[in-house]
Amino acid sequence: MSIPANLKYTKDHEWVSIEGDVATVGITHFAQKELGDIVYVEVETLDQTLSKDEVFGTVEAVKTVSDLFLPLTGEIIAFNEDLESAPETVNSDPYGAGWMIKIKIADASEIDTLLSDQAYKDLIGA
Repeated sequence: MSIPANLKYTKDHEWVSIEGDVATVGITHFAQKELGDIVYVEVETLDQTLSKDEVFGTVEAVKTVSDLFLPLTGEIIAFNEDLESAPETVNSDPYGAGWMIKIKIADASEIDTLLSDQAYKDLIGA
């Protein structure tokens, strides 16, 4: 199972890539595999500032709908609009073209609360 070492992770199975004060967020390979075929990604929080752990959207698979939780406090500055017409990209490329949002980080100290790749592997038993 793919768990890139250059990313940070949450206990809610999101990955975070940090470049300066912007974080890109998606769901992990493990999460997309557990959900199954993803048919819809909804993010209605664009341009809103939310706190860490608040729901920023949902992902809908054939058999379930799952909330998406913000890994860091900040303003949601971008949504991957390609997912509107091709939500299955989250299944086929969760760490690349399947990214979901970008956040302008409000509190950089929260980065330290995210999991390393090894801590995430331990969490999911990989």
